[in-house]
Amino acid sequence: MRPLIRQTQIDQAADCLKKGGLVAMPTETVYGLAADASNDAAVRKIFAAKGRPADHPLIVHIASIKELSDWAIEIPDYAFKLAEQYWPGPMTLILKKEAHVLDSVTGQQNTVGIRIPQHAVAQQLLKAFGGGLAAPSANRFGQISPTSAAHVQKHLGDVVDIILDGGNCGIGIESTIIDCSGDSPRILRPGMITLESAKWAGTKPAPTTNPMRVSGELPSHYAPQTWTRLLDAKTIDNILTNTETKNIVILSSRKPITHHIKLYDSRVPHRSPYIDPNICSWIVMPTEPYAYAHHLYEQLHFADSLHCQEILIEHVPDAPEWIGILDRITKASNHKR
Repeated sequence: MRPLIRQTQIDQAADCLKKGGLVAMPTETVYGLAADASNDAAVRKIFAAKGRPADHPLIVHIASIKELSDWAIEIPDYAFKLAEQYWPGPMTLILKKEAHVLDSVTGQQNTVGIRIPQHAVAQQLLKAFGGGLAAPSANRFGQISPTSAAHVQKHLGDVVDIILDGGNCGIGIESTIIDCSGDSPRILRPGMITLESAKWAGTKPAPTTNPMRVSGELPSHYAPQTWTRLLDAKTIDNILTNTETKNIVILSSRKPITHHIKLYDSRVPHRSPYIDPNICSWIVMPTEPYAYAHHLYEQLHFADSLHCQEILIEHVPDAPEWIGILDRITKASNHKR
């Protein structure tokens, strides 16, 4: 059951933001680390708290489409069509920015990312605040994104003024980012809104190659502290049968082929027990993409907490509805030892 957020808590958080503070807020994708998008000093606190590169742009969250023109100019018709179809929801539009939009928000670019979150708590906070909130994921830069208030508390609890606990995030991975600053839309970061579903906007999507900087673009991102690899099923099975070291955690949508493996169901809450280094831990992930995305970061956080030798993620289907998930697990497994 989702925790009850009282209006007094929303009002306190809005007041904190107006005074230049940092608030962790739930969204349907992941928890965001929010600051007043019009306050440069507050925005810079986000970068300091996350250890985020100063040229890495932020996404501005607004409460309604009516506020879009407060932040963007020369908005194409297809962008309004996308907004009408998918907002509130897990989609960020990149648009040409209004002159007042801070360089610290845009990463010194002439565009700004804007999104209307669907989560009720985020909507309450935005309406109480009365403006735009810059809000990247509420975690250390490059690490696993938070999908619960507990994740935020563990990793950023010492630098966030207020954490609003709105329960676990429904979608579980970050928004799709679509560049709408040109004649045709381009998906710059995949998510659960796919390229195919965006075609309805009336303009054929352009190629995704683009020098524009956006959130989550680096080759290594969303990464556990534990060494992580993305492998096919056959390779994982060979490791289990031919390697003496069993101190590993596997994320897979199938059941293991060998015994002496501790099984975890990704849909069932679990704590971090003592793990026998001679026994492999196997987390059974959902076979449906939306359910898989919902549980992905939660299970990566759990796997990381087991302090194993490495995490192995089994490859997901090569299909359009899995592209956002594939992007996240590829980047999570692309960090160096």
